[in-house]
Amino acid sequence: MAEYDGDGEQHRFEDTVQEWQDSIETNVRKIGKGSWARILRMARKPSKKELRQTIYVCGIGMLILGFIGFVVLVIMDNFLPWVFGSLMN
Repeated sequence: MAEYDGDGEQHRFEDTVQEWQDSIETNVRKIGKGSWARILRMARKPSKKELRQTIYVCGIGMLILGFIGFVVLVIMDNFLPWVFGSLMN
């Protein structure tokens, strides 16, 4: 299977995929040498205590956001129809 580019040259599908793969590999190699390199060198596996604390904090945050969403839902279902109904009449 062949494709033609704007200059009329024929490119095979495999060549196109190889170009994509080469560009991806080049970008991945740049991560280790750029500004992310220091972060990647300092990264480590968290201890069980750190992991447990992270899970607790994220869980509490999710509960708070869920409660806020529930309050907004209750307000929208109960209060807003009354406000818009009185505005329309």
